[in-house]
Order: sequence, then structure tokens, then C-alpha cells
Amino acid sequence: MSEILRKLSDKTIDHEFYSPYPEGYIKGKTKYIIVMGTVMSGLGKGIFSSSLGKMLQMKGFKIAPVKFDGYLNQDAGTLNPYRHGEVFVLDDGTESDMDLGTYERFLDINLTKEYYLTNGKLFNTILNKERKGEYLGRDVQVIPHVTGEIKLFLRKLAMLSGAEVVFLEVGGTVGDMENMFCIEAARQLMYEEGKENVCFIALTYILEPGFLGEQKSKAAQLGIKELLSLGVQPDIIGCRATNPVSEKVREKISVYSNVKMENVISLHDLKSIYLMPGLLKETTIVENVVSMLNLKQKNKNDKIEWKGWELFVKNILHPKKKIVIGMTGKYTTVRDSYASIIKALEHAAANLEAEVKIKWIETTEIEDGKTTVEEQLKDIDGVLVAPGWGKRGTEGKIACLKYIREHDIPYLGVCYGMQMAVIEFARNVCGLKDANSTEIDPNTKTPVIDVLPEQKKIENLGGTIRLGGKEVLVKKDTLAYSLYGKKTLIRERFRHRYEVNPRYIPLLEKHGMVFSGKHPKYDIMQIMEMPGQKFFIGSQFHPEFTSRPLKPSPLYFGLVKAALSYKKN
Repeated sequence: MSEILRKLSDKTIDHEFYSPYPEGYIKGKTKYIIVMGTVMSGLGKGIFSSSLGKMLQMKGFKIAPVKFDGYLNQDAGTLNPYRHGEVFVLDDGTESDMDLGTYERFLDINLTKEYYLTNGKLFNTILNKERKGEYLGRDVQVIPHVTGEIKLFLRKLAMLSGAEVVFLEVGGTVGDMENMFCIEAARQLMYEEGKENVCFIALTYILEPGFLGEQKSKAAQLGIKELLSLGVQPDIIGCRATNPVSEKVREKISVYSNVKMENVISLHDLKSIYLMPGLLKETTIVENVVSMLNLKQKNKNDKIEWKGWELFVKNILHPKKKIVIGMTGKYTTVRDSYASIIKALEHAAANLEAEVKIKWIETTEIEDGKTTVEEQLKDIDGVLVAPGWGKRGTEGKIACLKYIREHDIPYLGVCYGMQMAVIEFARNVCGLKDANSTEIDPNTKTPVIDVLPEQKKIENLGGTIRLGGKEVLVKKDTLAYSLYGKKTLIRERFRHRYEVNPRYIPLLEKHGMVFSGKHPKYDIMQIMEMPGQKFFIGSQFHPEFTSRPLKPSPLYFGLVKAALSYKKN
């Protein structure tokens, strides 16, 4: 510390600026679009940003989305699904907000930690820099240091990604204490980069109380006033509403906010989020953004790509077939807990000209005797046994799996869902009546699912969970091999701690279970299947994280296809 202080004593600070730039950064080369929300959270900023990004992408521009979240957690890994919804895992193992999943699906790109910022991550960076003396003896403050680090984060991403347009989605609502300095950083970004390089978009909410029977704009006006008071003049305002926003209301918003009428648009409820790009296409917003930011027009012909998107949307709107998939889980009251799974089912169904209706099965109610497996699994065409953590609801899942296997119902198990299938098979086919996971019963005498000492050493995992994209070796002439287009090496994303215990693999295989996917070097089983069944497969990884609208996950595609065949027969 004394050496740091000696060096700092030689420095003279004669200005108030702190706005670092990465080496080689060129102002104006990258454009920034800042998306914020007013009135309330949950307006769909991520869906809007993804849709606008998709339209710009189709015009040939390279897009980089980044999400800022105001909580002090360094990432979303420890957040309860009941409070925050799904944790979306990026390829590099970052546990992130579910909006990054929306960006990946719409833009068909893989994101990393450089695209995700929280207050916790931000403050950790600042405090580490302060301890190293990198602020040259200054008293570290929100302005200019916290705002400066946010701008540096964005500029680093611009250089790393090579994007022509960086989207910053500011989580929460304008007026929230935890995101105020992010909005201030965005204001400073415009000051430093130039107005022609930064576009502000505000999403607001138009109330339509049932007892009035008309739309009201006052709450939206007050939300925009809050934004204006922070020194941010929006260039575009998206009006979220249940029904199309009337011209009268849009006029009020336009006059109040100094935003041209053509840039005050209705973002009303749609049957599917994938209709949002089409809604934007009906306006001049994309062209207006290109003009505002002086983006150089590309000669890319986007008609072919748009045609594929239109066909996907058409299949969502007008499905030729319908099936029911039972979803067994313990977070069924909060559907956002399974956001990527729901989307993966949608992707698979739309590409098969079908619609999936999900029947939510709360497995704790089966355990408590409030309902029966037979009652819950009647009239379904396939079952997805969902991921999860902890003991609650596991015996209900195992009971469902016994019925599924014995009645040959199409099944896909994801992560914990695969482990439950191994336990059920060990108990009811292999005769290991007390088979269990050490996660459920640490003292079980038959730990068919366990954390093994040799597994803890792999990839420096220690006692932590296995996270991110990993390679999986696929066995030839298996269902998995067929589903993945006869590839012997695939890459999928993991988020788990427990594994199939290698000690029991010979016994499980002897009775008919096939492990068709494994770690390339170690005896860690990653795909399980049952050859004698119509469709019975489980994965230790989460295939939903890599599913895309026009490129559905092979495992989800296989489940929906099998369910359609099951229904037909």
C-alpha cells in the first residue's frame, strides 16, 4: 500500500473527468441505443430491444446487446426462481438474467459475461481498482467513477464485439434508485459520443382501466417527465398496452415529450413475442433509427431471411396440429422459471406446424396426496420432467416417471429430470429399492446419483456446480446420434452439481438403459435413453439454452415430433 501511495503522490489531478476509453477506441464507429422503461417494470424491454435488433440485423448491421441489472448480486446464479424467474446460462458459464436468453434466441448469437452487467459486478470492479490505486488517489464517487466504469464497460464491448450498434437495456424503471447512475452514465455517453451516435428509447405503459373503458396517458406522461428530469430526451417512445394505442393518446404523448408522432408507436399485446419484429416492420421506426444514427445503408437483401421468420410466425398463428405436453416441476406457479423450456417447445412445435399446450403438473401435490399420477397424466401426448434443485417434489417426479415408462409415453428429462429417471429405473427395474441421490438423501446407501471425489477435480470445479458450454461425446447408432444429425461431438450448456454414479452404470446398462452421451474424457454420463420406448431420453445438460426459433433444439424437436405421433396413434 505504501508503494501505491508513493506513486500516487507524484500524480496531479487537475480536472474532474473520469471517462476512460479502451486503447484503439474510435468515437462514432459504434452507435448506441439505450432502452429504458417508465411507469412499471415488466414492459418487455428485452423483447422490444431484441426485435429492433433483429430488424437491424436483417439489414446487415452487427448487433451487440447488453443488459444492466440494478441488484447487488454479481450475477443471477443465487436468485430464487420465485422472485426472479429463470437463470439463463451463457456459453462461458455466466449465470445471467433471462433477457439475455431472449437476445440469444432472437439474434441467434452466443453471449458471454461481457454482455451482462449488475451493480454487484460493477461495484466489485470499482472496489478492486480502488484498492490497487487505479483512481490515482481520488475520492471514488458515483460521478464520475461509477458512471465512468459503465461507459468503459460499453466501449469495451463495442470493441470486443465489433458491433456497429450496441443495445443497452437498463433494467427496472426510471426513478428506481438502483439504476439512476446507469441512466446518468447513458446521458454522459451521449454528451461524449455525440447525439448522432446515441439513440434513447423509452417504453411506457398506457393504462386502460376496465371501469373507464378508455385508455389513459397521464401515468405515461409522468413517467416520461421523470426521464426528462434526469436530462434524457427520448428519441422514440414505445407505448405498451393491452390494445392498440389510439392516435389521440399517441398525440398526447408526442406533445408532452417533444417526440415526433411517427416515433411514438403502439406496442400492444400480441399472441407471441415473435410477432414483435413484424409489428415494428409496419412502422418506420427501423428506418428512423438508421437515419437518426447516420448508419451507412447496407445492400443486404433481407427478403430471404424475413421469409423464414414469416413462415415461423405463420406456423405459430395458424398451427395445423395441437398436442399437450405435461410439465412436471415445483415452480409451476411462476412460469418465468421455465422460460427457456417454454420457448424451446414453441420453436420445435412451430417448425413442425404444431402448437404445444402445456399442462402444468405440480409434483408436490402428488406427494401430498392431493392428486394422483393417473389423473395428472391422462390426456397428455408427452411429458417433460423439468430441472430443479433440492428434495421437494422429487418423489412426485419419480412416481410420474414410473407411469411414463410403463405406459410408453414420450418423455424428455432435463438435468434433474434425467437424474430422476435414473433413480426410478434403479428402484423399479434394477431392484435397488432405496436408490436415491445424495442431494435428496445425503445418507442413502444406494447413491445412484452422487458427487464423486474424482468428479470434483475435473475442470477445477471443486464443490461448485458445473456451468456453461461443454462438449459431449455421442454414441453412434443411438437415438441421440440420430437427433443430432449423426454427429459424434456436440456442445451444450450445463448447470448442475450431481452426476450418475459410475459404480452403478454396469447394472443400469445390464437392465436396458443406454448412456448415449458422455464426457469426452471421463465416465460422466450426459445423455440417457431407453431403446425399447417410443421416445425416452434425458440429458444432464439444458438443451433449451441453445434452442433458436429457426433452429430448434434436437431434443425438444424429437419430443414434440414423438408426441405428435403418439397423439395420432
